[in-house]
Amino acid sequence: MGTRVEVVRVFTDAAGRLGNELGIARASDVADADPQALAARIGYSETVVVGDPVDEVARVRIYTPAVELPFAGHPSVGTAWWFAEQGIPVRVLDVPAGPVAVELTDGLTWIKARGEWAPDFTFHQLEDAEELAALRPDDFTGGPHYVWTWTDEHRGTMRSRMFAPTMGIAEDEATGAAAVALTAQLRRSLVITQGRGSQLFTQWDSDGWVHLGGRVAADSVIDL
Repeated sequence: MGTRVEVVRVFTDAAGRLGNELGIARASDVADADPQALAARIGYSETVVVGDPVDEVARVRIYTPAVELPFAGHPSVGTAWWFAEQGIPVRVLDVPAGPVAVELTDGLTWIKARGEWAPDFTFHQLEDAEELAALRPDDFTGGPHYVWTWTDEHRGTMRSRMFAPTMGIAEDEATGAAAVALTAQLRRSLVITQGRGSQLFTQWDSDGWVHLGGRVAADSVIDL
């Protein structure tokens, strides 16, 4: 029996363009030893394997092409939206890092996470967007590296890029975990434009939790 992978784009712009592709496979379709190989074959920055929800809690495992992650932002947001589109009520995603609460409101899908759940990003702040745009993925080794610059510091708006060759990701189009970690570090809410123009929104809570939100759009289906 083949594996069906549904693809969504997470953190699109206001017109539903761009965003970071996410592959979603049901756990019942994937043998225990196969998820990492599946993620490597598909090649997206992340692919998730999701279980059937029990009492509105769904178990989710997250894979880059090279490693499994305890938490990641764009897979969490994308999976929450996907369940809602299926008409399946889910209030919490059970990922290895901890329980991720979800909420859909005003056209955005939100999750709640903690900065310490994110991978150990190296953050690089640059002076302007021109310097950011001139970067090349092959300038970076190891990783993950998150490079950003303010576009309006007073309003909390910025542009960013992310490079993580050790995760099998030359450049990521939209990185929710980095947005969560940076929001926790700066202790303020942010509006982030990443990559070619994907949009991420964060809200900082003084209790240490970060709300991460964005738009999601259906993309395609892959039958393997």
